Amino acid sequence: MKTVGTVARGIRAPMIQPGDDMVNIVVDSVIKASQMEGFALCDQDVVGITEAAVARAQSNFADVDQIAADIRAKFGGEDMAIVFPILSRNRFATCLEGIAKGCRKLYVLLSYPADEVGNHLMNLDVMEQVGINPFIDVLNEEKYRQLFGNEVKHPFTSVDYVEFYKSISDNIEIIFANDARVILDYTQNVLVCDVHTRQRTKRQLKEAGAKLVYGLDEILTESVNGSGYNPEYGLLGSNMATEGKVKLFPRNCQRLVEDIQKLFLDKTGKNIEVMVYGDGAFKDPIGKIWELADPVVSPGFTKGLLGTPNELKLKLLLDNELAGKSGEEVHLAMTEAIKKKSLRENSDVSELAGDTSSNKSGGRAHDLSLGTTPRHYTDLLGSLCDLVSGSGDKGTPIVLVSGYFTNYASE
Repeated sequence: MKTVGTVARGIRAPMIQPGDDMVNIVVDSVIKASQMEGFALCDQDVVGITEAAVARAQSNFADVDQIAADIRAKFGGEDMAIVFPILSRNRFATCLEGIAKGCRKLYVLLSYPADEVGNHLMNLDVMEQVGINPFIDVLNEEKYRQLFGNEVKHPFTSVDYVEFYKSISDNIEIIFANDARVILDYTQNVLVCDVHTRQRTKRQLKEAGAKLVYGLDEILTESVNGSGYNPEYGLLGSNMATEGKVKLFPRNCQRLVEDIQKLFLDKTGKNIEVMVYGDGAFKDPIGKIWELADPVVSPGFTKGLLGTPNELKLKLLLDNELAGKSGEEVHLAMTEAIKKKSLRENSDVSELAGDTSSNKSGGRAHDLSLGTTPRHYTDLLGSLCDLVSGSGDKGTPIVLVSGYFTNYASE
């Protein structure tokens, strides 16, 4: 059997500039790395490209004035509100500046004790001690400061986000609540800024009688005064590029990954899967921050990355069907079980979850896949790529994952 399983390599590439040909850069960088480092490319290898590099090559940028222009076009320059924005200098500060510039008065409704991805505005223990009920209580900034003090700082960035967001524009007023409909006591014009729960928030506001409801995913869906744009996600997934300018989530990613896959096949003869990845879908256990601030982990991927893993839990097999076996006997038995699993995958019934067919003990039935949490390949691989490439100075906007679709029985 193979002695190595999955291997992920960060691939260095030239510094990506607006207008660069990402198809050739990706393929040439991976092939060059394989030649210089002495590893082979194989069918079902996976190449991931960070969304930041793709968007940069597309010159997919927008500035504060372009954001403000689209806000004015949609809300008429009147009083308006935003609900449930992420607390982030990188993710939202420039967007907030543009939104505030495009209206007369801006009400900002923040969820508490944390934003959608886990950035905390208050200490949970203190919240309980002072008797705040997060399901029904609405706080203004004065009450918030009275209860939690004047320096409520983020544990990692040391930023007081309430103070920071207020400082962006003098027309901002902040309210704290977890029911979006509260904002209708202030204005009937609302921009929904939560990422993964945005459709529910929009529905609640519309049903409650809001006059105008848009989402951040509906701002800059087409070019405004020469700006970049994203027809599917708008400003969602944007990041600060320079002072007063954001980089939007990349567009047309499906065509890009298919073109890259085709060029790999032409140049190497190998069928390599390709995906564009953004934030990984994982949560920090200390800061309690969920990494996924992008609308999806992967905005474009080749068809071989569709689906979820369908795997046996080796530990479960060892402790049950293969208990008492050792050495070559357990190796052969484990290999045979995996090969049978592969046959089932190619039959009409491929799902292992709930399959207890190999239980011979006569006791309580158990699930062959118990403990193998079902997640999409793109979410798993995107998280792996995100961790490998990092967001700093590693200089590896491309990640090559080898052996991901192999298993213990692979030869």
